[in-house]
Amino acid sequence: MKSFKYIINGNTYKVIVNSIEGTVADVEVNGTPYKVEMDKPTTKQVVTIKRPAQAAVAPIARPQQTAGASGALRSPLPGTILDIFCKVGDTVKRGQKLVVLEAMKMENAINSDRDGVIKEVKINKGDSVLEGADLIVIE
Repeated sequence: MKSFKYIINGNTYKVIVNSIEGTVADVEVNGTPYKVEMDKPTTKQVVTIKRPAQAAVAPIARPQQTAGASGALRSPLPGTILDIFCKVGDTVKRGQKLVVLEAMKMENAINSDRDGVIKEVKINKGDSVLEGADLIVIE
């Protein structure tokens, strides 16, 4: 596992490369998992180290965000809302695509982080959002 810190347009991104298999990398950006396809395999191997089962691992303390409703799905980066795939009252499953966010000329699927029911949709198509902005509230 390799960890990197990037600052893009004044925003800090913590990137963790969990594993690389062939041309597909399993990464986390600010805690959100992504599969990244590369144009060619890396020359170095990234080794995933597993801790022994008996080792106790303390939870990582994450800073509290003052703004935001509890149960809210937040934007992982600043961008523009291209599409919304849910409405109030819909039942959603973990991993279900809810929003498409355009950021830095790339389309990013924002998936549900839990099972639940849509309580509130706080965005509309075409809205510009900042990193950490509430998008959808899931109960």
